[in-house]
Amino acid sequence: MGRTHALAYQRAARDGFACELVAVADRSVASLGEGAGAGNLKTGGDAIDHSGVTLHRGAQDLLADESIDLVSICTHTDTHVPLALAALDAGKHVLVEKPVAIEVDQVERLADAARATDRLCLPAMCMRYWPAWVKIHAMIGDERYGAVRSAAFHRLGTRPNWAGEFYADETRSGGVLCDLHIHDTDFLVHCFGAPERVMTSGDAMHLSSLYHYGADGPVHMIAEGAWDHQPGAGFQMRCTVVCERATIDFNIGREEQLVVYQGDARSVVEVGGLTGYDGQVRAMLDAIGGDESGVRATMEDAVMTARVLKSERVSMDSGRPCRVG
Repeated sequence: MGRTHALAYQRAARDGFACELVAVADRSVASLGEGAGAGNLKTGGDAIDHSGVTLHRGAQDLLADESIDLVSICTHTDTHVPLALAALDAGKHVLVEKPVAIEVDQVERLADAARATDRLCLPAMCMRYWPAWVKIHAMIGDERYGAVRSAAFHRLGTRPNWAGEFYADETRSGGVLCDLHIHDTDFLVHCFGAPERVMTSGDAMHLSSLYHYGADGPVHMIAEGAWDHQPGAGFQMRCTVVCERATIDFNIGREEQLVVYQGDARSVVEVGGLTGYDGQVRAMLDAIGGDESGVRATMEDAVMTARVLKSERVSMDSGRPCRVG
C-alpha cells in the first residue's frame, strides 16, 4: 500500500498538483527498487520514479525532516495510531490507511488529537473516492432514480499473501471484517449513515452482514466479505443498488464497470481512468491548499465506521442482532 500511495502522489504531480515525493521510510526495504508490490486492485503499470527520493530505515528519521509537509501512514494496523500521533506532533499533515485502528477508542484518540491541531488528519477510505462509487453515491444522494430499496455488496478474495504473519493474526489485522469488509460498511455509512442495528454471521475469513435502517430506510442491505477463496478465483468486487426506477450495477471485473438499467434499457456510465487512491491523495492535496470540498472521509467518519464494525463483531460472536453505538 505504501507503493500505491507513492505512485498516487507521483501521478498527481504529473497531472499538475503541487506535490513531490521526497522520502520513504521502511525498515524492511533495502532498496527503493526492490519488489513489485501486490494488492487486490490494479492501480496501473506505472513505476515509482526513485530520483530524488530518500529511503529512511525508520519513521522517526522521516518525521524529523522539516521539509516534509504530508505523511502517508501505510504500515500494519496496530502501528497506525502511534505513527499518526507522532506525525501530527512533528507538524505533518497525515493520511492514514484503513482501518485507522481496530478498537473504537483508538480511532477516537486520533480524532481528538487531530481536532487539537491545525494539521489535517484524514482516513484513507479509498472506496469513497473510487470514481464509479463516487457516481453511485451521487445517484443515491440526489434520488434521480427514486429512493433506494435494497443494496448488495460482495468483496471476495484470498487473504493477503504479503505480510502473511500479520494478516493471519486477527488481533492485529482485525481479519476480513476490519481489513476488507470495512470498505463496504464504510460506504453504506457514507451513503445512508449508521444503521440502527446489524446482524452478522461468519468468522475472521468469511462473513455476511445485514444492516437494518428502520422504517424510513432501505428494506434490505447486505454486504459479504471473504478471504477464503482460492488464489486462482481472483478478486471480486461487486455491488448492486436497486432504486425505485433503476438498478445500478458495478463489477470491477467487467470492462463496462458501471451500468444502469431502467426497464429494458441499459446505459453504461463512464468512470475514467483514475483510482480511489488517486482521488483520496488529490483531495488531501487540495485540502492542504485550502479547498476541502473534495474531502469525502474525515476522522469522525472513521469513528462512526469503527462503531458499526464493532457492532458487527459483537453480533458475529453472539449470533444475535446488535444495536449500533
